[in-house]
Amino acid sequence: MDNPNYRLADEDVAFLDRDVMRGARLQLDYQKAETLLRDHGIAHSIVVFGGTRITEPSCAAATLAALKAESENHPEDAELRHRLRIAQRLHDKSRYSEIARAFGRIVGAAEGEHGNRLVVVTGGGPGIMEATNRGAHEAGARNVGLNITLPREQFPNPYVTPDLCFRFRYFALRKLHFLLRARALVVFPGGYGTFDELFETLTLIQTRKIQPVPVILVGRAYWSRAFDADFLVEEGVIDPEDRALFWYAETAEEIWDDIQRWYARVGRPLIETPTHTEGGAMP
Repeated sequence: MDNPNYRLADEDVAFLDRDVMRGARLQLDYQKAETLLRDHGIAHSIVVFGGTRITEPSCAAATLAALKAESENHPEDAELRHRLRIAQRLHDKSRYSEIARAFGRIVGAAEGEHGNRLVVVTGGGPGIMEATNRGAHEAGARNVGLNITLPREQFPNPYVTPDLCFRFRYFALRKLHFLLRARALVVFPGGYGTFDELFETLTLIQTRKIQPVPVILVGRAYWSRAFDADFLVEEGVIDPEDRALFWYAETAEEIWDDIQRWYARVGRPLIETPTHTEGGAMP
């Protein structure tokens, strides 16, 4: 009876970790978050993505000041000069942290009742994600963090509602939960992870695998250089209407107003009373 093979299958962690049990793990990765989100009455979400390295202005300013002082003491250090240039650019982008925080407060104020809640959903980590969760927390609203197990551990930020702080094994299931309840996608400047989520969402809308939702890129100056959709149209690899799947905004109020206008234009309420158990944007 002490042999591990005698354990109940659902209590045998080593067995559950085997390759042949991947299907069961995928189901568990999906079902845990789905069940708990329903338990907490989460019906709709505004999904916010953005860079983990874009911190609040005071933090970015402190990092920049320290590197400036170090660089003055070692003026010939090329690597240090490079780090200083990066710190300056991140400091310039730290204003997006304030915008994300303000936007989180706006969405938090519109949370709604249990069973029909509209919440902000982020990846649960630092940077823009933390700022957004913080804003919603400051508004006294529930907010969601969908974290992921990585070789270099990403810890959840302290502003995610504890009951709604999840950790996924699989990126695929995390991505699914980002979009199941999504009413809009708001994308701040970021790196590969941010681009991954943005382009996947645009692809799903383009191919009609999900219902269209507003996709708003915050910061035209950044995004127009990082992602030239007009060039893709000119090259013939996307259609002109695909360029209209997203637009730019610069302030938290502009983002929120644009989302509301989009829903008014298409004749759908932003917050819909759920009419069936299988909610969300996915067919």
